[in-house]
Amino acid sequence: MSVGAWEPENQASNDQSRTEIDRALLRRIIDALSNTEGESESEVAAPDLTSLDPEIQAANWLAGVPAPQWLEEASHWDDTQVWALIRFFTLAEMQLPEWQGGAESPVIPLAKSLRQRRSPLQREQLLWIRQHTDNRYLPYGPL
Repeated sequence: MSVGAWEPENQASNDQSRTEIDRALLRRIIDALSNTEGESESEVAAPDLTSLDPEIQAANWLAGVPAPQWLEEASHWDDTQVWALIRFFTLAEMQLPEWQGGAESPVIPLAKSLRQRRSPLQREQLLWIRQHTDNRYLPYGPL
């Protein structure tokens, strides 16, 4: 009986499996959630995502995009837009079928991107996330 050697996949093959994030789709998500802003973070409404465009509802593949890609993608959006994405992904896990992020939720790298900018989530935002999810990993991931 012979034993073969395990060879890890090289970086080039990992890049080929990379899922491209559709910025136009993210823009539509951001725009949909931007219309629900309140006067303060604690008053931000929790929209019914089931009333959004069916294409947005069906884009559950976004929940599976790896964290490094979300960190890179977040650099293309300002803090308010990243917050809209965080809100969307927080609500999507509760309201849309097939949108389970768990410990791999896009909320985690998006929140990290804000911390890296020295613009971390504020107390009111953290409370909002806690009020609208049952995912124990949000917003900071497994500790």
